[in-house]
Amino acid sequence: MRSLSSKLAAIAPSATIEITDKARRMQAAGIDVISLSIGEPDFPTPAHITDACIGALNRGETHYAPGRGIPALLSAIADKIETENGFPCTSDQVIVTCGAKDAIYEACEAVLNPGDEAIILDPSWVSYEPCIQIAGGTPVHHPLHKKTFQVEDSLLEAVNDKTRMIIVNSPSNPSGSVLNRESLRLISDICQDHDLIALSDEIYEKLVYGQIHFSPAMFPGMADRTITINGFSKAYAMTGWRLGYAVAPKEILGYMNKVQQHTISHPTTFAMYGGVAALKGSQQCIGEMRCEFERRREFVLNRLMDMGLGYAPADGAFYAYIKIEGDDAIIANRWLEEAHVAVTPGVAFNTPGWLRLSYAASMDTLAKAMDRISQIV
Repeated sequence: MRSLSSKLAAIAPSATIEITDKARRMQAAGIDVISLSIGEPDFPTPAHITDACIGALNRGETHYAPGRGIPALLSAIADKIETENGFPCTSDQVIVTCGAKDAIYEACEAVLNPGDEAIILDPSWVSYEPCIQIAGGTPVHHPLHKKTFQVEDSLLEAVNDKTRMIIVNSPSNPSGSVLNRESLRLISDICQDHDLIALSDEIYEKLVYGQIHFSPAMFPGMADRTITINGFSKAYAMTGWRLGYAVAPKEILGYMNKVQQHTISHPTTFAMYGGVAALKGSQQCIGEMRCEFERRREFVLNRLMDMGLGYAPADGAFYAYIKIEGDDAIIANRWLEEAHVAVTPGVAFNTPGWLRLSYAASMDTLAKAMDRISQIV
């Protein structure tokens, strides 16, 4: 057989999925493994959302839909953006995708040419780099401040004539940190001074504790050069629904739509009616889940502190990013093999010396996991 794609051969598999699969294999072998390695809410999808989807199925909404999404969902997203995120948006600036990850991939394909550079702020989610590489671009990693996890003036040093995009993720996966107004203003200034596109991944925007979430597109001059990515997986416990969206300038959105037309066609039709119910229905479910996540957050951080373990500013999402001494991959494997607790090594997020622990699990499960970890730390 002839050689396969050299482009894909250079891309590493997802470390988060890899360690989760290992934990599942151990569980299948009868080992009591607690998996805190993947970012998935442990709550059921709220009933009014599933009811809307079932209603759509019963009405026969099982056929092809418009490529960018059903009009009701496009309109609901545009209203949400203007009301909650504070920048102008119309339905023709919205595309509904198969999860936020799909939106990120389409955005990279739409913007990047071979050789273009896209800056990734580390620590960073595992799929940004592959999306850039698949699109033919070159990922350039630049660190956030080691303690505050905010943007520094040194970001300008990473910009050159090849730079096309800066990827922003706040609240952050993996660190849980939230970029403040000053950090986002600096990114805004750099994008406008150097004619760059900002790709803003805001999938965790509803899960913020004691801080304020800001969208880059709300800053003057940024709505015309920002691709805002969001979805339903984290805020509404809809990970398996594979429903995300992007808001972008019309020219960029047109290119993203071309990618969608020739790949997924459109998201699942009846699932989109659940998305409408999520945005238009009661938002009480978000507040209830956020309160429970905050309770778990306080418990986990206090237990880590008792063990003498430091962590990044955990102001959003549902992760504790733990600072450790030694090889994080070896330590993560030791926690899995000896304590039977699965976490993700920081090397997966381009920051060796850290471990990502998801507290999207019940309090009983978290208490059991903390007891196990404390015995081997």
